[in-house]
Amino acid sequence: MSDQTYGFDTLQIHAGAAPDPATGARNTPIYQTTAYVFRDADHAAALFNLQEVGFIYSRLTNPTVAVLQERVATLEGGAGAVCCSSGHAAQIMALFPLMAPGKNVVVSTRLYGGTVTQMTQTIKRFGWSAKFVDMDDLAAVEAAVDEDTRAIFCESIANPGGYITDLRAVADVADKVGLPLIVDNTSATPYLCRPIEHGATLVVHSLTKYLTGNGSVTGGVVVDSGTFDWSASGKFPSLSDPEPAYHGLKFHETFGPLAFTFHGIAIGLRDLGMTLNPQAAHYTLMGIETLSLRMEKHVQNARKVAQWLEQDPRVDYVTYAGLESSKYFDRVEKVCPRGAGSLFTFAVKGGYESCIKLIDSLEIFSHVANLGDTRSLIIHSASTTHRQLDENQQRAAGADPEVVRVSIGIEDPDDLIADLDQALAKATA
Repeated sequence: MSDQTYGFDTLQIHAGAAPDPATGARNTPIYQTTAYVFRDADHAAALFNLQEVGFIYSRLTNPTVAVLQERVATLEGGAGAVCCSSGHAAQIMALFPLMAPGKNVVVSTRLYGGTVTQMTQTIKRFGWSAKFVDMDDLAAVEAAVDEDTRAIFCESIANPGGYITDLRAVADVADKVGLPLIVDNTSATPYLCRPIEHGATLVVHSLTKYLTGNGSVTGGVVVDSGTFDWSASGKFPSLSDPEPAYHGLKFHETFGPLAFTFHGIAIGLRDLGMTLNPQAAHYTLMGIETLSLRMEKHVQNARKVAQWLEQDPRVDYVTYAGLESSKYFDRVEKVCPRGAGSLFTFAVKGGYESCIKLIDSLEIFSHVANLGDTRSLIIHSASTTHRQLDENQQRAAGADPEVVRVSIGIEDPDDLIADLDQALAKATA
């Protein structure tokens, strides 16, 4: 595409793609291949030395995946992106160039349960650690940073409660202490929120969710803003210092705004191998083409369902940020001007047992460990996605034992309300 500025609806269809030069195929082909033939020996050497951009081996780069990387980076307003096999893989990929044994990351208490487990348990095996802080308490965020901190991590719209983070305020803290801010934008998507415009350094997504939108594949992506000075502090030697595997090449000095992206491919995917397969990339590209249409419907439905639930006497409270009663309502216009998303929780009177009865009584809602589908989904986070956490951690994350999490789909909202109505009647009888 030319340098002309295009709208979101155009970019979600065209960014990164062009008719296939070999066949004229209009849709991006699935390049189902392991390897690529080099033009000659010099061409192969240039690729392996990072002197030329191209395709070597599909663990590193693939034409279908490359289109997806460019499209997501464009929609997020980033310089580049690296796709990988899942959202969890994307989080490790984002931290990998920044961390080292003994280093830590300051993270939000309001995170997806699997991320909490990853940050409290799994990263210890790399010698890393995480400090959990309420991102609404900016003084606490700054106080948690020490000489060994290498990043700050939060979610734009937090899973499961749908709480909205004041990204600009957190980014200001990150700038003050000279650290990159990593934002998981899965629940918002770039249609509702573009964290880079609020000061984020890196943006991660589970492609599995709203970007694909149909529950068919897993995938992840890390988007690089291209704005962080990786050489300023000496804290990020993987990006600023000579890399032995590439004859002393310095990623930041050589690739500038694309330093993180090139490192993610040339070292992250090379050595960790968390590759996104081309068929999954193809499904996600097709999903993104309707992202704006789906997100508008998701938001409309979520608002209507949340308003109905808030008025129902069988419900104690609803956490949807799009409700005027929410403490995060004023942030919607600032952080997510197109809407508060479609993910939230609500508390059922009767507690834990009523939550279980509710889930077992629903007919349209699907009881699955996923979100961001065209279908409406429900889960009891405390007994599933956040099961590994103790009750204090569950409540800090918004996964209280008496609440269920819903991901509102794009069905007829009156049908969703009727389904909840009959299920609540059985659950609270």
